[in-house]
Amino acid sequence: MENIILTVHLILALLLIGVVLLQRSEGGGLGMGGGGVVSGRAAANALSRLTWIFAIAFIATSLALTVVAARKASTGSVVDLPGAEAPLAPLVPALPEVELPPAPTDAPLAPPPVE
Repeated sequence: MENIILTVHLILALLLIGVVLLQRSEGGGLGMGGGGVVSGRAAANALSRLTWIFAIAFIATSLALTVVAARKASTGSVVDLPGAEAPLAPLVPALPEVELPPAPTDAPLAPPPVE
């Protein structure tokens, strides 16, 4: 049941995105151009109505998914469990002290000249 609702929800999300992108905005949008049988005003009304339908269906599937998830959830809280203590984070052991070797005294101060 949850998978069916989730699939419908994702399809509605894609349809809603597509319909919104097709609508004419002040800058023209993706729906600009293309004169046909349907006038610009009728197309705008149809796209607006379709946007509302998809948006209401999207919200309905969102609520349905929330109800399904709430039914699957356990009724208790972790805090309410008797004798349950929060697990402690594992302690990181301290790193051992590292002694650096003594600096060599016969090392040159400058690189040798290139010939």
